[in-house]
Amino acid sequence: MLPKLLCAGLLLAMTTIGHAENDIDDLRDGESTDWSLIKHDIKRNIKAYDKKEYGKRMRSFKLDVIIDAPLESVARVYYDIDNYHKWFWQVSNPKILRKVSDTEFYYYLEHGAPIGLPNRDVIIHAQITPYSASHPYIEFRLKAIPEFIPAKPPLVRMLAEDMVWKWTPIDKKSTHLETEGYIDPGGLAPSWAITAVQRQAPYYTMLGLQRMVKLPQYLTPSTPSPFKVYAD
Repeated sequence: MLPKLLCAGLLLAMTTIGHAENDIDDLRDGESTDWSLIKHDIKRNIKAYDKKEYGKRMRSFKLDVIIDAPLESVARVYYDIDNYHKWFWQVSNPKILRKVSDTEFYYYLEHGAPIGLPNRDVIIHAQITPYSASHPYIEFRLKAIPEFIPAKPPLVRMLAEDMVWKWTPIDKKSTHLETEGYIDPGGLAPSWAITAVQRQAPYYTMLGLQRMVKLPQYLTPSTPSPFKVYAD
């Protein structure tokens, strides 16, 4: 029993020290606003970056990804809100709240938080600029709208989950994904927890996307897309 207790105590001490060092690193990095490459998965063609922003308490993130699937398959996965829990990092209860048009809608989802912290929820306004000859990519613009519906305690309402996706076809079988975004989880949370999530969530979400685009309902769909892929 004693060795187990000693090991547990050592693990807790190491974790606490690591968290403290992350907090110190955040302070040391306060003057830098350059993008920092935090993950480069050569095999899966994923590059993930983050950086600090002046006047903001959280880091921004950026992704540059090559997906082995056609443009429409990628778009259909993103447009299928009800299935986000199958591939988005720590997401549950996704649902569309309001469809304004075939290029605009509002949706809701919940995010799991690190142990000891309350889970978050968010309402996002989505706007689509479809692919066309004069606009040879799809733009998927997302912005959190915290006051869209009343808060749902004990969930903490997120203040920002803002990003712009750009999906550009490379050829008939592959798509280039680019995004820059900013997420503010709201409430109180230590910087080590926020940094840990921000450095894991985008990468693992891309792994989920790469899996989903291979499913028949997205790769060879038999029904119309719920939102626009191509301009008329």
